[in-house]
Amino acid sequence: MTLHRAAGPDLTAAELYALLKLRVDVFVVEQECAYPELDGRDLAADTVHFWWQPADTPLACLRVLAGEPPRIGRVCTAADARGQGLGAKLMAAAVEHLGDVESELSAQVQAQGLYARFGYVPVGEPYDDDGIMHITMRRPAVSAARGR
Repeated sequence: MTLHRAAGPDLTAAELYALLKLRVDVFVVEQECAYPELDGRDLAADTVHFWWQPADTPLACLRVLAGEPPRIGRVCTAADARGQGLGAKLMAAAVEHLGDVESELSAQVQAQGLYARFGYVPVGEPYDDDGIMHITMRRPAVSAARGR
């Protein structure tokens, strides 16, 4: 299986290093965003990581942060692995993990379509985050009465 899932404390040092390297390669190097990638939340007991790794190196990853509402973040795919639907596979796993609760994410504006496929809708106006336009997107809680 190439889809992996682990809570923060369950990550090995090698797994954490590989996920952080992928995120730095995409966000800091490729997108030229100098920001504090190490925010202290990756190893929290209530943070859940999902990543796609068919061989030695992860090709895509995201994390789910607990909160009210929970947030999906750090969604990224290695440049040479794009166009394979890996982001959608990870989003499907994250949404399944979250269940019917409301959740949020901060989407790069050009990626809104991906998140919309999973029920996320824009909230508010786009904003600049380190030189890249983002928009907050929210997936409403799914009513237990839906479909009745």
